[in-house]
Amino acid sequence: MTIILLLSGLLALSVAAALLMLRRTGARAERESLLRLPVGDDGFIAGAQEIEMPRSAPGSPAVLLLHGGGDTPQTLRHLAEYLYDRGYAVHVPLLPGHGRTVRDFAAVNADAWIEAVRLHFRTLRDRHEWTAVVGLSMGGALAVQLAAETPDLPALGLLAPYLAMPRHVQRAARWAPLWGMVVPYVPAVSQGQGRSIHDPVESAQSLAYGVFAARALHALWVTVQRAIDASPRVTTPTLMVQSREDNRISVAEGQRAFDRLGAREKRLVWTEGAGHVITVDYGRERVFELLGEWLESRRQLRQAIA
Repeated sequence: MTIILLLSGLLALSVAAALLMLRRTGARAERESLLRLPVGDDGFIAGAQEIEMPRSAPGSPAVLLLHGGGDTPQTLRHLAEYLYDRGYAVHVPLLPGHGRTVRDFAAVNADAWIEAVRLHFRTLRDRHEWTAVVGLSMGGALAVQLAAETPDLPALGLLAPYLAMPRHVQRAARWAPLWGMVVPYVPAVSQGQGRSIHDPVESAQSLAYGVFAARALHALWVTVQRAIDASPRVTTPTLMVQSREDNRISVAEGQRAFDRLGAREKRLVWTEGAGHVITVDYGRERVFELLGEWLESRRQLRQAIA
């Protein structure tokens, strides 16, 4: 009996020590994030705020751009400028929980993300007769959900849309609410080797956390599953652009995601030389041109019908 009690005591001490170490690891992740991405008096990381490029001219078209999980509108700034220069009003909202501290990121949920997207879309569409939606990574999964419930959406752009998860990531994400009580943050996961941004200049400017909060990972899993379920209901003409060297989404997964889309008119274009965040990486100019041409063709078709 004495030996059993001793072993039980040692086990309890070992578990307590492990829990303490994990909590300290979480606290260290929060401190390191604040050092790398300091938060200003307004509560936001410098440069992470939403991007608003309005137009007052009657009949001006508009585009809603949606950023990825754990990232900010900063990943879409080049694209926003490109589209604005071509006559579009552009809005890039900061999704709930993003662009703030990682502790704020740990308090997010999938419902808040899609509700924010719906609100921003309605607001933009109320001001413009023609409003398209373009999503990057997780923003693509949110854009798919919005398109599935908006049959009159004139055009949809999916840039490296996160419409699949590796099985081991799915398992971890599904049970994140449980293990997250012990391990609050994990490194941002990748499908394979390599960086999400190959361009070293753009990579150095990235405002991504580099870690995923457990609750945020679960919210991402829910968002991806909802997008997969919604994909067959998408009827909006859709352009999807994907890099063959995407470190988060394999070529096979990207093809399957495209095949699931219910739109009769859809196009998949593969690019090379970039990682996952194709809007700031090498070859982004071609991505912008492809998207610009797609949006313009949709506008011209609408005008011809009208």
